[in-house]
Amino acid sequence: MIELTVKGYGVFSVEEGSDYEALASRIQPKDDAPIVAVKCGNILKELNQPIERPCEVEMIDLRHPDGIRIYQRGLSFIMIHSAMKRFPGIKVYVENSLSKGLYCEFTCEKRLNHNDYAAIADEMRALVARDVPFQKCVMTREEAARMFEAQNMTSKLELLKYRNEETVNLYECDGVYDYFYGYMVPSTRYIQYFDLLKYGDGIVLRHPTADSPSGLPEFIESPKLFDVFKEADEWARLMDVGFVSNLNSHVEDGSYRELVQMAEALHEKKIAYIADRITAKKKRVILIAGPSSSGKTTFANRLRTQLKVNGLQPITLSTDNYFVDRHLTPRDENGDYDFESLAAVDVDLFNKNLNDLLDGNPVDLPVFDFQTGKRTYRNRPVQISENQPIIIEGIHGLNDLLTKDIFKRDKFKIYVSALTQLNIDAHNRIPTTHSRLLRRIVRDNQFRGHSAKRTIGMWGSVRRGEERNIFPFQEEADDVFNSALLYELSVLKKHALPLLEAITPDEPEYGEAVLLIKFLGYFRSIEEDDVVPSVSILKEFIGGSGFDL
Repeated sequence: MIELTVKGYGVFSVEEGSDYEALASRIQPKDDAPIVAVKCGNILKELNQPIERPCEVEMIDLRHPDGIRIYQRGLSFIMIHSAMKRFPGIKVYVENSLSKGLYCEFTCEKRLNHNDYAAIADEMRALVARDVPFQKCVMTREEAARMFEAQNMTSKLELLKYRNEETVNLYECDGVYDYFYGYMVPSTRYIQYFDLLKYGDGIVLRHPTADSPSGLPEFIESPKLFDVFKEADEWARLMDVGFVSNLNSHVEDGSYRELVQMAEALHEKKIAYIADRITAKKKRVILIAGPSSSGKTTFANRLRTQLKVNGLQPITLSTDNYFVDRHLTPRDENGDYDFESLAAVDVDLFNKNLNDLLDGNPVDLPVFDFQTGKRTYRNRPVQISENQPIIIEGIHGLNDLLTKDIFKRDKFKIYVSALTQLNIDAHNRIPTTHSRLLRRIVRDNQFRGHSAKRTIGMWGSVRRGEERNIFPFQEEADDVFNSALLYELSVLKKHALPLLEAITPDEPEYGEAVLLIKFLGYFRSIEEDDVVPSVSILKEFIGGSGFDL
């Protein structure tokens, strides 16, 4: 017998060689959140893996990011299998996250309609009811290639060309074989909650979230985000870089330099378009917001340049200088200062200063002293004219409460995020959080001396702040700028890999590091940083930016 300490549940005795699924079945999940995996020490394990040694075990349910990712993989496989069975020869593309689900498209001899999607959903429910296991099997690259060719999975076939290992771990379900980046649930019965909703040219594959672990969250349409993803998809098609294998091909044959130039030109074209809209509409307050490591600072600088090209003379204003004095700062649930709360900002003073500036009055703008935790003044009043729009970058920029006293006619809101449309293959999307976390790991080490361990350790808190303060307002934006660059992960790889490899198995961040190391293993590396222009958003993270950041 082996004794295991299960975090939050106590000590359990189990037979050596039994699996974690048997252990999970003895535990009543909290809030009915299904358990889909475990962590033994700091190592993520599938439920059907054998228990080999005593360790502290953490149950991974659908309130955990790893739990959601595992559930998504199982759900995706069930949907892919069901679509292939119902419509032989069909190709399924799992594109991106959207409206708390996964947006998917299909290539088929016929154009699928509502009834066809309902038929796929019925097939999925039948597969779940049969409780079919997901069997992991090891194949040689040659065997996997033959399997993918037989199943018409061409993107996976292309990816195999860039695999260094001689073997491939595949999952089999009811005669269908597929490759997935990451772990899987033991069988189809774990996927109880899902729905297919026709949307655009495809469907949103709906699934539980951390906030709704035992059901489906409310569907909230995100038309602006959807349009940006479709635009990114068109860019990817234009540059022939829809999958990692396409990018690797450019890196290996040396054509990546032109790819870099095209990606940067598309960014510049979009920024110029946004500047033209602001100029034409005579907007005077430009609010920029987005999640961490989206490149907001470089975007603001490049937008400022384009506005100058249009004959304007923009100024910048930082909401950080409007923090309330430290003793008035709200605290979070752990008792720490919550600087991300809107209540940490003196909104009334901010709005008064903005209106005075817009009216042409001189204003002595505050400067927040982070050492003393108090606001100070320079006694150098600022006065602007009508051709001087005010650029404001901050996490609350899309929230109307930040600029509650400013007329809507004067405001232009911009949401900036790295919404990559590059995917590993047709069934394995690249989460936008992967790109942003890798950007931040590299930047924090380059400019702040932080280890990857520290950055990963803070990431959960960063993500919770985004969920509260940024994502609920993204559809309020007047325009959305996608800061992702199709080539960036090939550049980031050489910077991030040694930082991730420094995290040891005894550290809590090890599991996430292993996941990111495996992810970077799909990419061929672009070794020269000088191929990236000095004005590129990527330079904000790897260094060498032409802007004063």
